[in-house]
Amino acid sequence: MNYGKPNTHRGQEKRGKDSDPLGANSEIGRKLRQYYDDLITEDIPDRFSDLLNQLEQKSTEPAGNKD
Repeated sequence: MNYGKPNTHRGQEKRGKDSDPLGANSEIGRKLRQYYDDLITEDIPDRFSDLLNQLEQKSTEPAGNKD
């Protein structure tokens, strides 16, 4: 029996040096990154783009020309 300091590296020996220390969390991170990458490559709907353009025009108008 070993009554000394507990072996804190026991799990690391089983996984090996090349394995990911985050385990399942790394897979979640990869899936979130893929989802985000897919999301930012989607086209903006025309209606949303039109609303953004209208907002930009309103914000660049001089203060005296507001409706």
